[in-house]
Amino acid sequence: MRIEKVICAPGRTGFYFDDQRAIKSGALSDGNFYIGEAETSGFSTIRQPGESISLKLLLEDGQLAWGDCAAVQYSGAGGRDPLFLAGDFIPVIENEIAPLLTGKPLTTFRGIMETFENYLDKEGRPLHTAIRYGLSQALLDATSRAGGKLMCELVADEYGLEVSDHMIPLFSQSGDDRYNNADKMIIKEVDVLPHGLINNMEKLGPSGDRLADYVSWLRNRVLEHRISPDYLPVFHFDVYGTVGQLFGYENLDRMADYFEGLVERAQPFGLRIEGPIDAGARQAQIEWLARLTERIDQRGLPVELVADEWCNTLEDVKAFADAGAGHMIQIKTPDLGSLHKTAEAVLYCKAKKVKAYMGGTCNETDRSAAVCVQVAMATQADQILAKPGMGVDEGIMIAYNEMQRILAIRAAR
Repeated sequence: MRIEKVICAPGRTGFYFDDQRAIKSGALSDGNFYIGEAETSGFSTIRQPGESISLKLLLEDGQLAWGDCAAVQYSGAGGRDPLFLAGDFIPVIENEIAPLLTGKPLTTFRGIMETFENYLDKEGRPLHTAIRYGLSQALLDATSRAGGKLMCELVADEYGLEVSDHMIPLFSQSGDDRYNNADKMIIKEVDVLPHGLINNMEKLGPSGDRLADYVSWLRNRVLEHRISPDYLPVFHFDVYGTVGQLFGYENLDRMADYFEGLVERAQPFGLRIEGPIDAGARQAQIEWLARLTERIDQRGLPVELVADEWCNTLEDVKAFADAGAGHMIQIKTPDLGSLHKTAEAVLYCKAKKVKAYMGGTCNETDRSAAVCVQVAMATQADQILAKPGMGVDEGIMIAYNEMQRILAIRAAR
């Protein structure tokens, strides 16, 4: 089977591009807007519409395979690639990538994608991660169609794996509407909730009290409204380095004391804290997060730390896992580029006895979310993000239904 033509269309994502630097600096929100000047290169406003590129491959038998190129909400922050605008990058795909794909035979998914992972333009730059991400979805779809398999089955075959025979735990994110959206998660009995978006000091509270009070509220809300007494979700909060900002990331025991208080408030539910510190650079982040993880373990605290900031590429994931920097690592799928890198990141974490959370961003599309589910089922990730958007219901629907389809199709066979 060969690729006959490459077709591109501009698209919208399920959320926005947000200037993280400006938000961390204290930009005020006004409804869905942020007030103030953008601080990150490429941004014209602090919040602007998320953009994607739908990349379709016309195959010689007339089938269309496709994927969506998309980048994370906080593009240009924490060592990530710059803002991804469709108008800037469709010409790159059409002029540089399409000629390399046209007439190409479909061999192995990994083999084809390695070519594009290593591709450099005339100025010696690699393709934007968003392009590699969308292209990998399209090529995974194409090679699966050529082989008459589900995408998860093709990934499993290429890596010598078994596709999961059960659902991967779903993690839903609330955005700033952390009360109403938590209710939606409880009604749908989401496995892991609510993310919380604690991305500035005001949300954390002057002594961490606002997050602590929210943990208590969430615990009581679940206990009061859960339908089944067996519903025991994990509480997972992303704090964007604010805890380290409050106490000083060198003050390991002060941070551990704070987490111990959160554990008590969360009981009987498990607790995860994502991004407890932001040390400002990759190596410093690895070193201090590893020290904090070790201190948590020494004290026997039942809280799991999740690596996020400065952990963007497969090489980053390996470095964090090797150092023991976090009990769980978020594998931010758009930041890794090709989805075969995501698969390898999950497998590396598992080999290192570190939990693998296949995350990503609210700023993706329904297509990228569904293809990520296929990879998660193949690699048996420990957790997957319900995405895109911040409306909760839509992201849960996409991920949950895709997993159920996989299970039903494989059972029927």
